[in-house]
Amino acid sequence: MPARTVNAALAGSLFAALSIVSASAAEDKMAGKEKCYGVAMKGQNDCAAGPGTTCAGTSKVDYQGNAWKAVPKGTCTTMKTPKGVGSLEPIKM
Repeated sequence: MPARTVNAALAGSLFAALSIVSASAAEDKMAGKEKCYGVAMKGQNDCAAGPGTTCAGTSKVDYQGNAWKAVPKGTCTTMKTPKGVGSLEPIKM
């Protein structure tokens, strides 16, 4: 088998393995937690910060309604902010 084919196969296998590990790590991080929208401070969101952002740490303002933070399950809707309480769904801005 040519070296190029072997390298491509190895690279593909490595990528697949890393993808599985990455997904597993994300699931572990969320164990016992829930996504809570509208409670993260600017730049401290865990993900989903709307258009023009790439993910974690990219929210543009405090309590951005479409940015979420992982919080202990059952606490989101009791978290009070100057804009109201946290939400399990994105908050329309």
